[in-house]
Amino acid sequence: MTLNTSSGLLGTSFRSAILAAMATLVCSSVWAQTIDTVNGAEISTDVYNMYLESRIQKPASEATPQERSRYLDELKDIYLLTTQPKADALAKTPRNKAMIELQTRGILAQAVAADFLESNAASDAEILEAYQEQVELAPPLEFKASHILVETQSEAISLISELEGGADFAELAKDKSTGPSGPSGGDLGWFSANQMVAPFSQAVAALENGAFTKTPVQTQFGWHVILRVDSRESTPPTLESVRDVVKQRVEQDKLQKYLQDLRATLSE
Repeated sequence: MTLNTSSGLLGTSFRSAILAAMATLVCSSVWAQTIDTVNGAEISTDVYNMYLESRIQKPASEATPQERSRYLDELKDIYLLTTQPKADALAKTPRNKAMIELQTRGILAQAVAADFLESNAASDAEILEAYQEQVELAPPLEFKASHILVETQSEAISLISELEGGADFAELAKDKSTGPSGPSGGDLGWFSANQMVAPFSQAVAALENGAFTKTPVQTQFGWHVILRVDSRESTPPTLESVRDVVKQRVEQDKLQKYLQDLRATLSE
């Protein structure tokens, strides 16, 4: 069984990064101080640590002395350029104003979303309920199948004729299939219906074990001749093995509901 999830507005890895950055700021702000000044503009430890972490992709405390020196120089260059007299004028051009506005809004939106998710973490009961819903929606059977993929319908019809004449399916797949499973005799292993495109899944489900399709099956990949090798009842993964995935989905659903409620207030 495959549990479905989507990254939504704020994916797990990105959300973690935002929360970590916010935690760093909260902690460091207590001790924030000016570490350098460029044309009267102060560079605080908060700004420096955030820039440093964005460059080394790890906590600022793990930066080497060489990294600290290198990225402080980079940050000073940014301050140097943005404190030039021309910078004020450029910041007021329509395009740059729009870019600054979008970046500011994007950062704040991410922070608000992260704060919402932190305050509305999925409970154990919610995770269990979502898991059970996914288990109930999962296809009852899994299939083991092989296929031969060719470019034209006529090629597929010819292959079916050979199979009806006693040809070996695996050998035909090795010789004729254009799909990546061809060298292994067309073997696709075990899968659930929702893991394949609809025409393919429907054809497999309609077969008996050991039978192959008597008419070609067309998908966006080409024309298939399919052999259903075996079937079995699907076994759902344990809750603990997919807990993080389910938790993310529950929290993303909460965030989407929050956004829907906010959108509704616009039309009131």
